[in-house]
Amino acid sequence: MSASAFLRITRPHNAIVAGLTALLGYLIATGTLTVPSLLLAVIVALITAGGNVINDIFDIDIDRINRPDRPLPAGKISPGAAKTYALALFLSGIVLAALTTPLCLAIALINSVILVAYAARLKRTPLIGNVAVAYLTASVFLFGGAFAGVFGLISNLSLAAITLLATLAREVLKDAEDVEGDAAGGARTLPMIIGIRRTGIFAFACACCAVAVSLLPFGRWWGGFYLAGIAVVDIVIVAGAARGAACTRPDCVRASRATSILRAGMFAALAVFAIAAVI
Repeated sequence: MSASAFLRITRPHNAIVAGLTALLGYLIATGTLTVPSLLLAVIVALITAGGNVINDIFDIDIDRINRPDRPLPAGKISPGAAKTYALALFLSGIVLAALTTPLCLAIALINSVILVAYAARLKRTPLIGNVAVAYLTASVFLFGGAFAGVFGLISNLSLAAITLLATLAREVLKDAEDVEGDAAGGARTLPMIIGIRRTGIFAFACACCAVAVSLLPFGRWWGGFYLAGIAVVDIVIVAGAARGAACTRPDCVRASRATSILRAGMFAALAVFAIAAVI
């Protein structure tokens, strides 16, 4: 067992980005960053890393076929060591969260449970797995805002709701793109149950709800610049989802680039929120 294998299994790039997202959440809620707020990035990175490790533990049999180079199937880390490592990462994040606020601690505990449940079962449950991913993505902004108290959490409700709904739309469309591969692998996803067209319509409805939420005045960032910027973002999000809603086949969803457009819209929304918060 090597140190590099223990680093690789955490997917450090993914964990670091999640940590920086928490800082962005605090910046949007307060308009500034402080030295104590840097702790948020460490907490989220640790818990995200723990989630990545536990995910690989449950996926070891699949990875032996699809990703034999990963540390667990390659034998560079034993399953027992990986379980201990995941537990240590989760506990470290939770202990540090206890040094922040009760709201932050509650979110850290809830998300740790969901990450384990997702790896063990939820990822193979139609729609519920998609909702879990969407919530986990959105909750990082709530976590960042919660460091500033209830007001900070409320300030980030709009951003969290947009992220949840847009991520959910993107996740189900990604499943629509992968229907053939998922069917061959024995998976059961929402598009396989209700069809690609209905899945596209569901994604479009989620995008429309995200747009509606984006106009609500939840935080200090709400104003002329925000409304002008978010209007452009909303057009991108709706346009992306509409392209997916027009499809009835997986290749059409892929060709529409709906998921890429939705991702671009989500990044643009973050930029609008961040700029509006500091000006």
